Amino acid sequence: QVQLVESGGGLVQTGDSLRLSCAASGRTFSVYNMGWFRQAPGKEREFVSFITWNGGGTNYADSVKGRFTISRGNAKNTVYLQMNSLKPEDTAVYYCAKYSGGSYYSTEGYDAWGQGTQVTVSS
Repeated sequence: QVQLVESGGGLVQTGDSLRLSCAASGRTFSVYNMGWFRQAPGKEREFVSFITWNGGGTNYADSVKGRFTISRGNAKNTVYLQMNSLKPEDTAVYYCAKYSGGSYYSTEGYDAWGQGTQVTVSS
């Protein structure tokens, strides 16, 4: 089973940028489609972004489109989430996950999750 470890979160101000990383174990990372989700206090985990195994296809939630960019470095077994123009409503724990099938925007479509990294955006 793949192990996922997120990093790069922190406390920033409105308008700042952060880059999250998700490091994966295992030799077959390059064949996995991957996703990023986030969960704010008292809310359900929600879809943020998705990337295909070769980086050729990406999708974003409307709330982050134009501000966030997902990418991957298969040689480093890592998926990234570049977050620009951050807003207080982006405050959440961010999780990366390995896609297993079904709807890519649903948590049910993923079968492996990292422990999450906290992102806090102050106003």
